[in-house]
Amino acid sequence: MKILKTCGLLLTLLVANGASANESAMKELNPTGKLRVALVFAPSMSIFFVVKENDKPRGVTADLAGALGKKLNVPVEAVLFPNSGLAVDALEAGNVDVAFMPVDEERKKRIAFGPNYVLGESTYMVTAASPAKTVDEVDRAGMRVIGIANTTTIRAAGRTLKNTTISPVTSVEEAVAALRDGKADAFALSRDSLPTYVKQVPGSRMVDGAFQQIGIAIAVARGKPAALAVVTEFMDEAKKSGVVRRALDAAGYEVPVAPLTQ
Repeated sequence: MKILKTCGLLLTLLVANGASANESAMKELNPTGKLRVALVFAPSMSIFFVVKENDKPRGVTADLAGALGKKLNVPVEAVLFPNSGLAVDALEAGNVDVAFMPVDEERKKRIAFGPNYVLGESTYMVTAASPAKTVDEVDRAGMRVIGIANTTTIRAAGRTLKNTTISPVTSVEEAVAALRDGKADAFALSRDSLPTYVKQVPGSRMVDGAFQQIGIAIAVARGKPAALAVVTEFMDEAKKSGVVRRALDAAGYEVPVAPLTQ
């Protein structure tokens, strides 16, 4: 009888502790009663960017946000940003609860990353007037290189360019306009995103090679360990169960799912 009572007490404590941990996680991850997810939009979809259709997001990260809301049984509010730098600002400030974005060391100082869902690489598109055919050939004096402000891509390009510099623009639309109007020679962006924009700038092309290979991951604000544990578990399960694979397939991307965290 004493053993049964002891087992019952332990079970009660475990259940109570589990409920307390779950409550703590939900307070950190869902303080407003709805999951506010930062998504970054562009004119064309990519493994990271969503597109807006009737003011609603469509794309890989929109599907992953929906899957996370379903797992937590909470409504999802998509909060759209024109670049990932603004999404980082919002996550750090507590204006959103979760985000998906490329990982770099600068961002790790400001927000907490969970697992990658996919791996990508960055390269350049160049105008017809540019002779550059490779990443290395972009790095020469006189080349007017642009990238989206406050992103991993522009920071990585800036670190690798030795003979020229890179200037910021606020959005993909602004970058494409600059190339089309002859105000820039090269645009740094993820390889999977660029084919659509190459079609929009007559004579332009992607160069060979990449200046950055990077993971794209789920993230929460720093100082929220319970929330980080929840999104980490979600992403690992989503990769195992095929949720990430289906999101990539639905968007038309055959790129591999990022490896499971060890």
